[in-house]
Amino acid sequence: MHGLKGERVLMRIHIGERDKFEGEPLYWAIVQLLRKRHYAGATVTRGIMAFGASSRIHAAKFLELSLDLPIVIECVETQERIDAILPELDTMVSGGLITLERVNVIMYRPHETNEGRPDMTTSASYGESPR
Repeated sequence: MHGLKGERVLMRIHIGERDKFEGEPLYWAIVQLLRKRHYAGATVTRGIMAFGASSRIHAAKFLELSLDLPIVIECVETQERIDAILPELDTMVSGGLITLERVNVIMYRPHETNEGRPDMTTSASYGESPR
């Protein structure tokens, strides 16, 4: 198990849903990179409205099919591991915002299935993009 308790760093990456990296959704590419490097975990959240450096509003509208909603990727790790991944993220994220803040992790453990083993389910297979 990953020893994550104690003082750590929360990295938040703010991007757009339409952002791409090498033809894949950027959020997917970032999560796959973090998973491949065995980071503790990552959470992707889709927002309903945001604006950033360009002051352009990104918002969900009723029955709109083509959306560019805000996406936030969060990852908690050690300062050293966050520092190590930042140069690579800099090449991937062409527009957006990355923030870091100190957090105190009080619990980190995997979800378990009924058989007592970690739950390794995912809505998409490892490496399979949701394009």
